[in-house]
Amino acid sequence: MAKRSRGRAVWRSPIFWFALAIPTILVLYAGLLYSILPESKGEQLSYTSFIRRLERRDVASPLLLNEDRRVLFKSGGKDYWSSLPTDPARERFLNAAVDQDLRVQVDQQSFKRIILPATQYLIPSLFIGCILVLTFLLTRSDRGGNKGIPRRKSTGESVTFADVAGNDEAVAEVREVRDYLLHPERLAEIGAQPPRGILLVGPPGTGKTLLARAIAGEAGVPFFTASGTQFVEMYQGVGAARVRELFGEVRQNAPAILFLDELDAAGRTRASEATTGQEERDQTLNQLLVEMDGFDRFAGVVIIGATNRPDVLDPALLRRGRFDRQVVVDAPDRVGRLAILKIHARGKRLDPSVELERLAGQTAGLTGADLASVMNEAALLSARRGKPAITPAEVEEAVDRVIAGNERAQVLSPAEKRAVAYHESGHAVVAWALPHADPVTKISIVSRGQALGGRTWMTAEEERVLLTKSELESVIAVAMAGMAAEELVFGESTNGARDDLREATAMAREMVCELGMSESLGRLAWGQQVGSQFLGGDARKVDYSDAMAAEIDREVKRIADEAYSMAARVLQANRPTLDRVAAYLMEKETVRDPELSQMAADVVRLDSGSSGDGQGDTRVTEGMAAVAGSVQQIG
Repeated sequence: MAKRSRGRAVWRSPIFWFALAIPTILVLYAGLLYSILPESKGEQLSYTSFIRRLERRDVASPLLLNEDRRVLFKSGGKDYWSSLPTDPARERFLNAAVDQDLRVQVDQQSFKRIILPATQYLIPSLFIGCILVLTFLLTRSDRGGNKGIPRRKSTGESVTFADVAGNDEAVAEVREVRDYLLHPERLAEIGAQPPRGILLVGPPGTGKTLLARAIAGEAGVPFFTASGTQFVEMYQGVGAARVRELFGEVRQNAPAILFLDELDAAGRTRASEATTGQEERDQTLNQLLVEMDGFDRFAGVVIIGATNRPDVLDPALLRRGRFDRQVVVDAPDRVGRLAILKIHARGKRLDPSVELERLAGQTAGLTGADLASVMNEAALLSARRGKPAITPAEVEEAVDRVIAGNERAQVLSPAEKRAVAYHESGHAVVAWALPHADPVTKISIVSRGQALGGRTWMTAEEERVLLTKSELESVIAVAMAGMAAEELVFGESTNGARDDLREATAMAREMVCELGMSESLGRLAWGQQVGSQFLGGDARKVDYSDAMAAEIDREVKRIADEAYSMAARVLQANRPTLDRVAAYLMEKETVRDPELSQMAADVVRLDSGSSGDGQGDTRVTEGMAAVAGSVQQIG
């Protein structure tokens, strides 16, 4: 079966024909100009010289070109021509020819008499008209509603709820939309009103678009999709026109689903003092609000929006009657990751030794898109290495690639390699010694991505949402351990601790400003977080005095200094183990279990009461969910 053309044929577009007409007219114009050029056979003589030769009877075979106002003649056996610019000049020539009984041939040049007006007026007018029409068509094409408006996809999408894993709560929330589209009369009979719009919010790659397609696939209805950026243009009124056209098409194909991706591009909060660009965005948003109000609740049309920035959406979009329900599509937990891995393992030849359950535990914090990339990378690596099936080695390499990036062929000098080995060993030794730190699963001094050196991989035995103050302090101490190891062994640190310091400082500041874990500043929140929680926004709006800012800085520094001192004490107490791990790393470059378990057995561990400030603060927080239950990568 022949493939259908994806787009409209170019030659069917009026813009194509008008663009082709312009050079055609130019060529025609040039040809006409050439055809009406005056004839210039022979040598030119001035009018005075011509009259003198005429009076001497030295002119033979004259030919008068009427439109050109020229006379061609022979004189002394040569060809000449001369202009007769005025009517008196032509009459004098004709009178002299009559007196001399000289036979004059006259060429009326009828062709030029017809073509010359067209050349002077019609052709330039036609050319200008084509330019104007082409400009109008281009402007209309750029501004018109047809550009960028999606075509209706076929009914019966192949994606169903069985293809959506890792977000069972989100699937349960939208399942009733499927039921409404299949049996709208049931809701009408009981008096319930179906949701008019559903807003899917969550980090990138968690499956918001997939969930919307699954609803359409389950209900077997047309699925329309558009991006918020398609409605925002520099031309006034373009976005509103596109919104009207799209909603009109959806109504004609009801029951249907309209999916608006990146809704924040068109639904951003309206400004009080709008600029020209903001006015166009506001008009688009206003039209979107009007169209959503214009739907009959039982018309069989459901609008699904998706965004990573619900914090910037206009409140009018989020009120009841428009987007009635917000569904959070977050990163999956361990059970969800296992289900997602099983889906993406379909059609791939896995070695029996590959344990998806173990892989699900090693990939905490990854989204569905990340997990799909892990399985695909593993398959590509297996094919590249010529293996008949995907083995655990390819899976582990794929996880490293997705999380940390590809290996870099960075040649380290022996001194640099030794510094990196002690840096990573410091992270591992302190993590082994602290009771609240996560287990170390792998240490490597191989450079990946943008990292200057290696990495220490730590994976929690069980995923946690709440972390105590002691656990957060342990995380900061482990981050500081790399620098502490360098200064203990070499007397000074390197620039390899840059990322560690950023992580430790950010965590200490969050403890002080957001979590109320500072005894001197009290259990208060200082500043307001700016930015979407789903995009890792960590900027803060300062709403406190300069004196309080200085106090916050001192408290952040105190927490970081205490964590560094804790890491330094642990490393001094475990210097033999530190040297042993570093030497093994320099030889092998990557260390995994069971070697790690054997080395960890010799570490002098701190008891649970020796971490932190010794006051046993057990307050918990949900603010560090990005750290809890995630694969920690300490550089």
